[in-house]
Amino acid sequence: MTILEDRIEMADKNIEHLDQWFARLERMPVPEGIKVEIVGGDVFMTPQRSAHWHIIRRITRALEDRFGMDVEALSDVRIDFPGHENGFCPDVVKLREGAEEDSTGHWLYQDVEFVAEVISKGTAPNDYGPKKTAYAVADVPVYLIVDPYQGKCHLYTQPKDGEYHTELSVTFGADIDMTNTIVDLTLKTAEFPRG
Repeated sequence: MTILEDRIEMADKNIEHLDQWFARLERMPVPEGIKVEIVGGDVFMTPQRSAHWHIIRRITRALEDRFGMDVEALSDVRIDFPGHENGFCPDVVKLREGAEEDSTGHWLYQDVEFVAEVISKGTAPNDYGPKKTAYAVADVPVYLIVDPYQGKCHLYTQPKDGEYHTELSVTFGADIDMTNTIVDLTLKTAEFPRG
């Protein structure tokens, strides 16, 4: 078996196992407003606060303003990323134009151009740690962490060899200039609520 065949088989097993996990989770009485995702094989359930939602909505709206209402922008939709059992449900994802679900109904991480995660206290270590690494390994060109507790945004670009080589931190109130990235927009943060 070649290295590529071995990786494909391992990825298929991860997807199959994640499908089983999520099928079990769907049968659980998870209250409305609770985000569920699997990071490194661990299940995380996080309540969504109104400040969290307002930031997600503003980012999604900025993507729609820039790319039109038909932009493939998703929120809290499962996408499996490289690594052991990483079934993430990012706060905001922009997929490349023409992206389609595969035959099993899954979106492909290879089509992801932009991810934004809005920090929740309980899962902040995931966003700054294993999720950031998985996004870099997946070569997601633009990763934005919005941290309402710090009142800052952290923009990561230029993924290579499993890490981001460029980081920009912006305090709420300043604009985030992403015009030199695939996202090609300026995101205004003046109205982002603090946590």
